[in-house]
Amino acid sequence: MDRLASILIVEDDLETRRLIHRVLTRASFSVDSVGTGRDVVSTVKKGLHDLVIVDLVLPDADGLELTRKIKAESSAAVIILSGLSDTVDRIIGLEAGADDYVPKPFDPRELLARVRSVLRRAAAPTSPESSISTTFVFDRWQLNMAQRNLCELGGEPVELTSGEFELLRILVENAGRVLTRDQLLDKLHGIDTPAYDRSIDVRVGRLRKRIEENPKRPQIIKTVRNGGYMFSAKVSRD
Repeated sequence: MDRLASILIVEDDLETRRLIHRVLTRASFSVDSVGTGRDVVSTVKKGLHDLVIVDLVLPDADGLELTRKIKAESSAAVIILSGLSDTVDRIIGLEAGADDYVPKPFDPRELLARVRSVLRRAAAPTSPESSISTTFVFDRWQLNMAQRNLCELGGEPVELTSGEFELLRILVENAGRVLTRDQLLDKLHGIDTPAYDRSIDVRVGRLRKRIEENPKRPQIIKTVRNGGYMFSAKVSRD
């Protein structure tokens, strides 16, 4: 990013908040921190923060609901931070729209790596295979690479998280090919972000709810048994 990336920490535990603030500040990020969820959404809507780190359990707010509101009202990326390390809780966090989920206790170096990875994905230009002006058209949808949005033909943009957009881009650019979960994880995260296989299933499920006529009987993003996923719709470029 050309400017200093700005991060907002929403964490009620003072010691943890200070630790994250110190780690990110030393890494040359611009950092603000608060101990409650009050006014967070209105603050983020001003567009001054690129990433929000949200504790799942806050004294005055539900971290999942706060994440949903942040994603609905702004373009900021979100990392959920939580003492709940169960896989189900992680999946619920991703379903709420989070770009990543970091369980407590955490290694500050891992948190920093995840922050950098999420910011890179959010700021990444279109892939080398695609011209920046390319618009992919499939079924009744347009995926605009320059504007980084998805629109129904003749309609308004559909809200996608940065992770959802990147997954859809990868699937569209590889239409007709079976991609395993490991291949998708590698294309999404590279080798620097520890991710887990179930996160791909969660994002595919969210994409299906947005673009499929019947998400339970998908015709665009198909599951290939013992293989992975395949983008089956015919794709053209404008």
